[in-house]
Amino acid sequence: MAHHLDITYCTGCNWLLRAGWYAQECLSTFGSDLRVTLIPDDSGGVFRIALEGVQIWDRKTDGGFPEIRVLKQTIRDRIAPDRPLGHLDRSGG
Repeated sequence: MAHHLDITYCTGCNWLLRAGWYAQECLSTFGSDLRVTLIPDDSGGVFRIALEGVQIWDRKTDGGFPEIRVLKQTIRDRIAPDRPLGHLDRSGG
C-alpha cells in the first residue's frame, strides 16, 4: 500500500519548483511506497506538507522550509522505521 504525501504550496510566492523538488526527492527515495500530490494555494505564503492527512511541516509554524534530510527521515520514521536511508542516516548527512 502506498502512503500519501500532500505538498501544499503558494502560487503567488512561486513555490511550485520548490514543491516539485521536494516531491521528486521523496519519490526518488521511497519509490512506489509513496504517492505525492502537489496542491496549489493562493492564500499567501502557504507551504505545508502532510503525510496521510497529518501535517508534518508548516513553513509558518516550523520556520521556513525543511531540510530534505529532515523531511525524508520524518517520512521514513512514520511509514517504514526500519528502512535505511544510507548516507542520510549518518551524522551531518
